[in-house]
Amino acid sequence: MQSEVNTVESAVTAAPHARLHVGFIKNNLREYGMLISLVAIMVLFQVLTDGTLMRPLNITNLLLQNSYIVIMALGMLLVIVAGHIDLSVGSVCGFIGALAAVLMVEYHWHFVPTTIVCLVAGGAIGAAQGWFVAFFRIPSFIVTLAGMLVFKGLSLALLEGQSVGPFPVEFQRLSSGFIPDVFGGEELRTTSVVLGAIAAAALLFFKLRGRAKLAKYGMDQEPYAFFLVKNVFFAGVILFLSYLLASYRGLPNVLIVMAVLIVAYDFVTNRTTIGRRIYALGGNEKAARLSGIKTQRLAFLTFVNMGVLAALAGLVFAARLNTATPKAGLGFELDVIAACFIGGASASGGVGKVMGAVIGAFVMGVMNNGMSILGVGIDYQQVIKGLVLLAAVFIDVYNKNK
Repeated sequence: MQSEVNTVESAVTAAPHARLHVGFIKNNLREYGMLISLVAIMVLFQVLTDGTLMRPLNITNLLLQNSYIVIMALGMLLVIVAGHIDLSVGSVCGFIGALAAVLMVEYHWHFVPTTIVCLVAGGAIGAAQGWFVAFFRIPSFIVTLAGMLVFKGLSLALLEGQSVGPFPVEFQRLSSGFIPDVFGGEELRTTSVVLGAIAAAALLFFKLRGRAKLAKYGMDQEPYAFFLVKNVFFAGVILFLSYLLASYRGLPNVLIVMAVLIVAYDFVTNRTTIGRRIYALGGNEKAARLSGIKTQRLAFLTFVNMGVLAALAGLVFAARLNTATPKAGLGFELDVIAACFIGGASASGGVGKVMGAVIGAFVMGVMNNGMSILGVGIDYQQVIKGLVLLAAVFIDVYNKNK
């Protein structure tokens, strides 16, 4: 009799937990769904390419090919969350690469002052566009469409229709260089493995500390099983990728740049006042303004930030190609915007996460890389990418209406 009572009590106790887990899955289906989709796509192409996808050389190329997309996706996410769009990022990226080429190759500037001037120029471009959007209330679609045309034309004028290069070796290392191995490893770059282990341990430490703080103040948080599986998975991925990269040439310099930016923007969006205000701006601009938020200045700053990151991406892309071409940056804005929407950002603003944008960028990158290995033509690649983007936005709108 007592055992039956205990069984009933256990069932009653477990029921709320089961409902909590089901409710959490429903509320976070998009976030977990994208992560599962990325893993599924990687497994699929790993099988279809007979293991080529996950080879160290291909993983390195995958990171280098998508570095500038990830960098711009971080800035685009804030623009989209604020309720706007930026169609000019590809042209700005190409223009900054052209500016860097002219300064370093034709005027023989050192790469450090050139980098500073280019980042300032990117911020100024973002400020100019943000000024029209924020203070003159011109739709961002129109302003940045004009910017796309303007800076595409300026790139042609600056380069006089020709490619300019090569760049100094020191500048090329921004995109093609690797972290040196202080331990002198030959077959395995030990420094890269150690840095990967430190990054994985840091991830688990800060996530556990953040969860403890939420529990201390009695705030809602994800079920422990989901929390543990998700973060152990991410830590394992970091260790595995570090090992793969270490077996080739080590961690690329641009990967360190990306990692620092991802951590910084994740902190800003989740832990700072300005991050919360950007979400409030995109969620309901009128309510945000009435609550005392300076919405115009905030929208302006998101475009300044986008300009700086587009400039950084332009430098990374130019360093990787070792030349600046008039067609550099062509179509980048489509991949960047698609990465944000596929990663869970809402077309109406107010919704989106940094890790979602990063995952979205790598979903696109893995698809591009895998289809190229399989010999799928660029025509069908564009069709498939377009259908994936449409499906992602459809799911977002469907869930919102539901």
